[in-house]
Amino acid sequence: MNQWALSTIALALLAYAAVSRRLRSTSVSQAMAFVAVGLLVGDRFLDVVEVDVAGQFVRRLAEATLTLVLFTDAVRVNLGRLRHESALPARLLGIGLPLTIVAGTVAALALFPRLDLWTAAALATMLAPTDAALGLPVVTNPRLPSRIRQGLNVESGLNDGVCVPFLIVFLTIAQAEEGVGHVEPLQVILEEIGFGVAAGVVAGALGGWMLRLFARRGWMEGTWRQITAVATALLAYTGAAALGGSGFLAAFIAGILFRIVAADLAKEATFLAEQSGELLNAVTFLLFGGLLLGPALGGLDWRVGLYAVASLTVVRMLPVALALVGAGLHRFTVGFLGWFGPRGLASIVFVLILLEETELPERPLMLTVVTWTVALSVYAHGLTAWPGANRYADWYDARHEDHKVMPESVPVAEQRAPI
Repeated sequence: MNQWALSTIALALLAYAAVSRRLRSTSVSQAMAFVAVGLLVGDRFLDVVEVDVAGQFVRRLAEATLTLVLFTDAVRVNLGRLRHESALPARLLGIGLPLTIVAGTVAALALFPRLDLWTAAALATMLAPTDAALGLPVVTNPRLPSRIRQGLNVESGLNDGVCVPFLIVFLTIAQAEEGVGHVEPLQVILEEIGFGVAAGVVAGALGGWMLRLFARRGWMEGTWRQITAVATALLAYTGAAALGGSGFLAAFIAGILFRIVAADLAKEATFLAEQSGELLNAVTFLLFGGLLLGPALGGLDWRVGLYAVASLTVVRMLPVALALVGAGLHRFTVGFLGWFGPRGLASIVFVLILLEETELPERPLMLTVVTWTVALSVYAHGLTAWPGANRYADWYDARHEDHKVMPESVPVAEQRAPI
């Protein structure tokens, strides 16, 4: 990193902070702004920010960001309420997610003949997780049915961790096909999910118990209540990683357990974690614009562009539609759920794993495809989030007489506080 990189990042943060409240009433999202700034200051244009994209710094930054985002999102999940209406996220995760990976794999094989089955599957898996933060107006708009907002938020929280073991399996098999390494797919999946869940349960329960016990006794200062939440997320991720499990799944599970055990103290203790995640998220997207999107500008061709568009439309929307068959939801709701599946932070983390841990000859192509898809999603979903959420809310309000019998109207808990 050159001597002016950190100063440039700090100036970008100050500039955005100055107009952040004004931008909230527009279609310009935080991610859109920082990707644009990153593209400007990266090596494609001003060449002010230089970081080794294949090194550990950018990946660790993105991993820390995703860990905090997943943890704080999960803290806002009311498990008791979720049990009453788990069908929607269960359908999106249990049916929609696998079908999305399959559809993405088929599309990759059709458009990129140089990819074999396993590299195509790895590419599809990198782009399968969704990022609710890129469509924040959708999951925070109180006019929308809470069931729909929760479905998108829980799906986004869990699909990151669920995809990790499959990505590792696909990448390892792809390398084995090249004559490097060996893997037992079932073992990897069981370890990633099993150890991830275990680490999340232990870390979340421990952190929540300590907060509840010592804060109520008056032994814990307010500042350290905030630090307790951050430390719990960190413990969940690092514990799972050390055991060989999915740190992202662990972070989300830890957030749920933290909320259950700490009860009413949990939400007020996550302010630091939320703000830290917000800061790291901004820096991550700035570096994404400068280090990934800038170099990828020269790699765009019709195949890459078509795959990016397909990934955000048919590859996402058709599996969602199939997953919701029989759910009784109106087709307008199905289309809304299918469109608002933005790709963002998890895909960035996954492509950095690809760069750091593999030597696949198809890495440059896969990096370009993921980068363009995420960039397209940042702007396409960012620009449509406000108008799309309001249009859906208008449609829902116009049917107020039918709310008692509409599946969309099942009441569930609030999930995310406005930032």
